[in-house]
Formats: sequence, C-alpha cells, structure tokens
Amino acid sequence: MQDDDLSAAVKAAAGGDEEGFAVLWRSLNPALLRYLRVLVGAVAEDVASETWLQAARDLHGFDGDGPAFRGWLFRIARHRAIDDRRRAARRPEDAAGTVEGDARSARDAAAEALERSGTDWALGLIATLPRDQAEAVMLRVVAGLDVATTARVLGKRPGAVRVAAMRGLRRLAAHPEVRRLGEIGPEEV
Repeated sequence: MQDDDLSAAVKAAAGGDEEGFAVLWRSLNPALLRYLRVLVGAVAEDVASETWLQAARDLHGFDGDGPAFRGWLFRIARHRAIDDRRRAARRPEDAAGTVEGDARSARDAAAEALERSGTDWALGLIATLPRDQAEAVMLRVVAGLDVATTARVLGKRPGAVRVAAMRGLRRLAAHPEVRRLGEIGPEEV
C-alpha cells in the first residue's frame, strides 16, 4: 500500500471510520504477524490481537501519517511481545500437561520440502538470529520500516540498527541451509 493511501486510512480510522481501520488492518497485519512470529512464536496471533486492540483504543491520540502509524503499530507490537515473554517466564507451561505426537517425524518429504521453501522456513531461520539482529531484519526487510523508524521502535540509535540488520543478513546468507538452497536452486527443492 502506498504511503498516501495508508495516511488517508489512518486519518479516516482516527476519525472513527471502521472501513479506514479495516484498510489499516488488511494492509499491515500480515507483516505484523510475521514480525511477531519471530519474537513470540506460536502466540503471535494472540499478541497481534492485543496490539490491534491497543492501537484501536489509542488511535484517537495518534498524530501522524501512514509511515508514522506503521512505526507506532510495530512499537506497540514489540511492547506486547515483551510483555508476553515476561508473562511466560513467570508462568511456564506444564509440558507434561500437553499431549502432542512427534509431528515432525510424521511429515512426509514433500510437505517438508514445501515448508522449507516457504515463509515458515525463512521466519524460522530469522528466529535463530540473536534477538537484536532478528528484530532489525524483520522490521527493515519484512515490515519495510526505514532505519529511523526501526530505531524508534527498538529504542536504539540508527547506526546500531544498520549494524544489527547487516550482521543478521550476513548470518542468514552464511547459514548452511541457505547456502545449500542456493546451490541446488529453489525449483529443485
């Protein structure tokens, strides 16, 4: 979505227009979910819901354009993710209370190959990066935020964001699975 269209949707949503808010949700939620999947894993949808609830509640006080809203939304998401990690650390789940089979061993080779070439595979690799690098890569590359906005979201200096994103991308490029994929070509997977 173009910045002008996003800005118009922000203005409409701030004025109480439900369609304006729906446009914001449709255009930003996919990237928000991908970002949160790297931060909080399986509870990404729950954290995204909390993020959108807070955004809807506080939108009347937001003053800015579309790109500023994007940064504001991802900052809220980051804070909700931090809250979720803290909550999970205080109340760890009882692993014995859940019954799950070994789903990984039950998959067939074709399903495994499809997953490896898809978004889940890429997000899984990004999640293996150190947290600062993973967040910088997700916000810069996946969410499309500029360096200044990413720095505000992460509470870091722009130079630190550039370095973290560069290091993360270099680690990803050197990862054995990525190198192997480059050698055989994605169409052969």
